Amino acid sequence: MGKGKGTLIIAAMLFIMAWISCSVPNESHPLPDKLVVGTLYSPTSFFIMRGDTLGYDYDRICDFARTKNIVLEFKVAPNLNMLVGMLSRGEVDILATEVPNNEEYRKQVINCGSINETQPVLVQHSGTYLIGNVTELAGKDIYVEAHTKYETLVNNLNSELSGEINVHTFPLDSVSTDDLLDMVSTHKIPLTVVDSDIANFNAAYYDSIDVSLTMGGIQTSSWAVSPKNKWLADSIDAWSNSNDARTYSKTALEKYAKKSRIGENDRSNEIPHIGSVPNNSFSSSSGPSRIPQSPSSYDDLFRKYGGGTGWDWHLLSAIARVESGFNPNAQSWAGARGLMQVMPSTALGYGVSADMLFDPETNVRVASRCLHDINKTFLSRVTNRDERLKFVLAAYNAGAGHVLDAIALAEKHGKDPHVWYGNVEEAMLWKSNPQYYNDPVCRYGYCRGREPVNYVRSVLRGSHK
Repeated sequence: MGKGKGTLIIAAMLFIMAWISCSVPNESHPLPDKLVVGTLYSPTSFFIMRGDTLGYDYDRICDFARTKNIVLEFKVAPNLNMLVGMLSRGEVDILATEVPNNEEYRKQVINCGSINETQPVLVQHSGTYLIGNVTELAGKDIYVEAHTKYETLVNNLNSELSGEINVHTFPLDSVSTDDLLDMVSTHKIPLTVVDSDIANFNAAYYDSIDVSLTMGGIQTSSWAVSPKNKWLADSIDAWSNSNDARTYSKTALEKYAKKSRIGENDRSNEIPHIGSVPNNSFSSSSGPSRIPQSPSSYDDLFRKYGGGTGWDWHLLSAIARVESGFNPNAQSWAGARGLMQVMPSTALGYGVSADMLFDPETNVRVASRCLHDINKTFLSRVTNRDERLKFVLAAYNAGAGHVLDAIALAEKHGKDPHVWYGNVEEAMLWKSNPQYYNDPVCRYGYCRGREPVNYVRSVLRGSHK
């Protein structure tokens, strides 16, 4: 072999080796014992419910940490730009929330992990004639938030259709995605536009919306790390491509896409739509305070432990009806179990294991003690006993922290923090809007406020069958 030819072969081999080293994830860098995770409060990434931390991104980053024996610390920012700034300053190691893979962020981060593909979709009521093509939007009314990508999208489409779409806008941050979907579901507005991932996560709550018509191109996003930490991106990539991680992610996605909802068989007691702007007028009846009385096969247990709640034993019966339909084997998507749908983490605080929660007496006993302790939390804040019951029920459903946030928001915006209907109830609804759940007075972030609001009314009216 000639000297020149041998040199070319060696050079080619070095090139191939260099290419392989760049193409195969580098997991040779030792992983730290602890990672600081940056995230956002949202219905998909990170939220707190009944004292438990949940979220699709949260579940997956915890799975990565378990696989690698890493301890996690979480820091929550109010918006993505601030989160990216925290990453650049080294305050967090990884962003476990969806960071768009675009020119703006590509200069500041390395995207890593499984890729999430989204595209804007038209939200329409499934009980009406379904629009199957964007050209059919001519003459239709579409409602979107002002100064958002959705307004830009609809306006561009409107130009193509010679201005025949009637575009209506809400002031920025005056409504949340939850509000828009609910308004379409209840015929308050005919059409809106949201991203497909948000639509699919929320569609589980509504059986009357259709999100099948796409309105724009695909956008990709994923987790992200600092460009200085490519080794961490490599480790995340290798983990996310493993069969175990793929299986876990699929299970987590199905879990959050099948969330249960209060009153799904009877929506007659749901509140009318309440705007998210604090200065909105709010017309709502004072609502019932009497706990409904009806027999069940567990009344002896409710009588035995009902006194511990501070209210008549029928309260336990009303809660069991709404929570499980008197099914002692019921289990929610979030893991709540039994007659009273007690969370395993709550039961552990009372020395009860998760498996024991399917025993009706154990479940009722733990729920009674939990209600008693929640009542003590609000005893000094809401002195009127009947009024306090509404706060206790909301806290049993969503967690005391979210109700305390709603009290703080109500007080800040001139509502009566001691009265539920028309005051703290309305502030609870604001907690699905980033403008409010990122307010400094809120410590517990996002909450799907419509659920505890409807829950209080369901228990007190006893209309959930």
